[in-house]
Amino acid sequence: MSRSWSRPLRTAVGAAAAFVSLAVIAACGGAAQAPAEGTRAHPVTVTFWAWTKGSQQVADEFNATHDTIKVKFEEIPSGGLGGYPKIANAVKAGIAPDVLSIEYPSLAQFVSQGSLQDISRYMTPAVKKQFLPQTVQLTTMGGRNWAVPSDASPQIFYYRKDFFTQHHIALPKTWAEFRTAAEEVKKAAPDTRIATFFPDDPTFFQTMAWQAGASWFTTKNGAWRVDTTDPATRKVATYWQGLIDAHLISTAPSYSPEWTASLKAGTTVGYLGASWGAGTLAGIVPEEKGKWAAMRMPSWDAAHPSVGMSQGSTFAVSKNSKKTAAAMTFILWMATSKDSVRARVSASTSTALPAAPALVPVARKAIDTSFYGGQDLYGLYEKAGATIDPDWLWGPTAAANNTLRDQLHGVVGGSTTLPRAITTTQSATVAALRKSGLKVEDAS
Repeated sequence: MSRSWSRPLRTAVGAAAAFVSLAVIAACGGAAQAPAEGTRAHPVTVTFWAWTKGSQQVADEFNATHDTIKVKFEEIPSGGLGGYPKIANAVKAGIAPDVLSIEYPSLAQFVSQGSLQDISRYMTPAVKKQFLPQTVQLTTMGGRNWAVPSDASPQIFYYRKDFFTQHHIALPKTWAEFRTAAEEVKKAAPDTRIATFFPDDPTFFQTMAWQAGASWFTTKNGAWRVDTTDPATRKVATYWQGLIDAHLISTAPSYSPEWTASLKAGTTVGYLGASWGAGTLAGIVPEEKGKWAAMRMPSWDAAHPSVGMSQGSTFAVSKNSKKTAAAMTFILWMATSKDSVRARVSASTSTALPAAPALVPVARKAIDTSFYGGQDLYGLYEKAGATIDPDWLWGPTAAANNTLRDQLHGVVGGSTTLPRAITTTQSATVAALRKSGLKVEDAS
């Protein structure tokens, strides 16, 4: 077992104190159970909202193989494009579905709002052992389990191998080498950039800080400690500000027409993404089949590589659900069943790395990697996953994300800089958490 997978996470150390109010949330969030739920005498239908690729096919596969529990699936916009407000409004109205797809960065916010049920009694030691320890810890708060991990999402660098080969540009293993490669890309083709810094996605920068060893949120003695300006984050901010100032990197919004057009035109020859990004990229530029490859994300120390996790999804039960047992049957099947993985990957070109390691061989067999020249993507993902830095905890509100997103627009517009942006994020996050009634320690 790798060092990072076996190492205890900071998430579990002080979270119980900081989430002391969750005992009340759990008490009001647990819905009454129907007797003998999901049996031939009492069949049930579970509702499920998600935006992840292949979810409809997964629900169809479950329905085809289960008689007493059926799933009614509804596709919603991704969280950042309206899915989360839709979920929040449905919870407030008491009409939320039984099963929700929630990304790791947003899970703590839904927990702190009392939108989810405590599912600890279903997450037995035997169940937990089926998942990567990091993903279990990221779904554990206050000593309670609030979601089931779906996938892990280590950072990955995708690149146009034909361009790099044609211009004899060495593949960057470190961030110092990445800047050199960025300079060589621009020199070889002045209108072309090595990759994109996404100004509309704060988790892009946060994950880079995570990789460098930052810890924006920790808990101790019942208080949240906030530090978005630690040395690791400052190093990352200075580095990326340098790339932006030198015009060595694109700053198109993520998945925007501008970004997509640059990929199709060959003026962006790299994508700083995650394991799930391989399928996304192949779907955007299918005509470039065979021209792309994947490698580990550049790191700060080539001898000790590490990565953060970019997004990644979990499955949770809404507090409105009165079918918790049936919902958990479906959720655990989705997260641990070989049939579920085959349905998702085969039908949707999803390249997500399952959070359950036993399912990786199934995903590897099911995925078509011809876009990447037949490269063993899952072998790469497993190696990258083994270096996920475990010392990261997402905050209990969206304050840091919202503030940083606003600041990033100013960074690419020239009205501020990344070093100033993280300082502004620090003060705004501390103020927002205190306003919400949480005890906060300002580490700046």
